[in-house]
Amino acid sequence: MSKKLPVLFLLVTVMIDSMGIGLIMPVMPNLLIELGATDLSRAAVWGGMLATIFAIMQFLFGPTIGNLSDRYGRRPVLLISLAAMSVDYVIMGYAHAIWVLVIGRIIGGITAATQSTANAYMADISHPDEKSQNFGLIGAAFGVGFILGPLAGGLLGTLGPRAPFFAAAGLAAANTLFGYLILTETVTDAIRRPFDWRRANPVGSLKHIGKLPGVRRLLVVYFFYNIAFFVYPSIWAYYTQERFGWDSAMTGVSLAVFGFSMAVVQGGLIRLVIPRIGEHWTVILGFSINAVAFLVYAVAYEGWQIFALAPLTSLGVIAGPALQGIMSRTASNDQQGELQGVLTSISSIGIIISPMLMTATFSYFTQGTAPFYFPGAPFVLSTVLVLMSLVIFSGRKRLYTYKA
Repeated sequence: MSKKLPVLFLLVTVMIDSMGIGLIMPVMPNLLIELGATDLSRAAVWGGMLATIFAIMQFLFGPTIGNLSDRYGRRPVLLISLAAMSVDYVIMGYAHAIWVLVIGRIIGGITAATQSTANAYMADISHPDEKSQNFGLIGAAFGVGFILGPLAGGLLGTLGPRAPFFAAAGLAAANTLFGYLILTETVTDAIRRPFDWRRANPVGSLKHIGKLPGVRRLLVVYFFYNIAFFVYPSIWAYYTQERFGWDSAMTGVSLAVFGFSMAVVQGGLIRLVIPRIGEHWTVILGFSINAVAFLVYAVAYEGWQIFALAPLTSLGVIAGPALQGIMSRTASNDQQGELQGVLTSISSIGIIISPMLMTATFSYFTQGTAPFYFPGAPFVLSTVLVLMSLVIFSGRKRLYTYKA
């Protein structure tokens, strides 16, 4: 089977998925205010709650989706998820109250299996020593989507806060059709694993994946890293509006610049870094860069500094694919979906905690009753968390040596 068309579909899937996220981020504060949030601080809290609901659903159902893909294949899971994503955006686009957004986030969270299943598919068709770089391609596609999504979202936002949701629904529907026509299956009888409810839940999957050598420590690292890194989608729109007075269009441009930088790093630079220093040192380098970037963002005082920092910030994303590659090479071929489901759950726990923690921190330090005004406080918190990840990861026993 040729890898070219499946890889193309995976990259387009992740790109459109991230475009959908980027489309709605610039307008979410205004939509929440329109639906009843009294001010920007209150809208930030509601935004955190919606992200948390989405993440709870991902946490509960991520392992189920992963195990289903190990049993029934990646293709049906991806196509059903994409179709449900389209419905989710339509529901949110027609929302007349915040509780309708809540329903949309519940549906979206249950079926949000596109990136984790895409990673499992990529693992299926990758040589062990290629997995980290190919996971980087997935990240690059996500970055390209972040270039296009926020720009389109900022422009569509001038037509009203609901327009980007309908655009995202159309993109998801078109991609569902594309996948139906082009996608082939990678799960064969040789690696097909029976579905077992005892493993198709967060606790059961974590128990089985945690038995793999060295993976338990890496899951803890992945957990803290996700809490730290999700400071960006959690508070970016609120932070830039509060700190620099940016509108939705300018917020979209800033996210697009970050997305472009991230795509360059994960699509190209990571393929040069990992063969030279290995996955272990790539993770350490990425964590160190992230710690510096978060700290500098915390004290930025002019908008131009955000754009100047984008290249530095984007370099930190090399840590994620390298960390995934280490874990994927530890898992067997019939556990790739299960592993990605567990990573989805771990990521979801981080997303549950991060939006609530970061938006609450932002809200506290931007209210008139705060001991001092400091909208960059969430980035300081992320610095601490990524340093914790670095310390835990550095103490692991290395089971594999990367070979170029």
